[in-house]
Amino acid sequence: MKNPLFWALLIGMTILLMEQGLPVRSQGDSQFDNKVMDNITVRQGETVLLTCAQGDVVTHTAWLNRSSILYAGEDKWSVDPRVSLVTFNQEEFTIKIENVDMTDEGQYVCAVQTSRRPRTTSVHILVQVPPKIINLSKDIVVNEGANVTLMCQASGKPEPSISWKLVSSSGDLASDDEYLEIPSISRQRAGTYECTAVNDIDTDVQTVDITVNYAPTVSEGRDVGVTLGQIGVLECEADAVPEADFEWYKDDRRIFNGLDGMEIINTGSLSKLTFFNVSDGDYGNYTCVAINKLGSSNTSFLMYVQDGSGGAVGVRSHTCVLFVVFLPFLLRF
Repeated sequence: MKNPLFWALLIGMTILLMEQGLPVRSQGDSQFDNKVMDNITVRQGETVLLTCAQGDVVTHTAWLNRSSILYAGEDKWSVDPRVSLVTFNQEEFTIKIENVDMTDEGQYVCAVQTSRRPRTTSVHILVQVPPKIINLSKDIVVNEGANVTLMCQASGKPEPSISWKLVSSSGDLASDDEYLEIPSISRQRAGTYECTAVNDIDTDVQTVDITVNYAPTVSEGRDVGVTLGQIGVLECEADAVPEADFEWYKDDRRIFNGLDGMEIINTGSLSKLTFFNVSDGDYGNYTCVAINKLGSSNTSFLMYVQDGSGGAVGVRSHTCVLFVVFLPFLLRF
């Protein structure tokens, strides 16, 4: 049996080799019998088992990670609660590391002292990490025509690939890069943008919302015929971001809600001007103006007299006047 001094020397030489990054392999008449096992690939969060063959002639054995001893025989040297002893007998020496993380990646060596000479077995643990988006642009509000750049960065091993797409689109706007450039953005490019990070392990997806502000545009006004004494409604619809405020005018006079038997109700993009008992003074030309911080737009309406049969009284009366005027002229012939 080797004395404790020799055992300490064995551990020290093994650590020295590992710190220098030298492969632990047999070379000529080396004082060590060295074996390199295949790499062990494990996913982050999983458990890995490290097994080292023993033998009847083994006097001392230890598992090491880089510059620290994890186990020397049954004695635990590591203070990491994730590291524990699984098997220790004449056939094998196995330890396990639970909940593996990136910090556990690296070379591990099982150092064995025998009655003949020392030997080492080394293995390299490779830790695979699922992608995680770590830096993403915030939701933004811009004016139409502005240049927009979205950023999405992710960590993971293997290194994840990044892709962008506009969720509400058919897929014509996309990018396979950390950055998505949108020059002179239009209102059609507003919406939810999805960043996807992918590697061999998993996928991570996060989204960014872009709001595009633009000045109002109003639909063309539709003239309305209303019978005297009945209810009449003029409707004005505006497309705008942010939503437009509405103003109503008759000729050049602004109409205020609740005055002269009229009511203005605004609901989102729609404004309704309601007359509950149409009088002669209500007929005429009206203008709807939609306004937000980027501009305004307007459209005009005509509310005209309609008789009980649905005819336009104003138009028919004009025809009668023309006939009376020309009647004396026709009687000369």
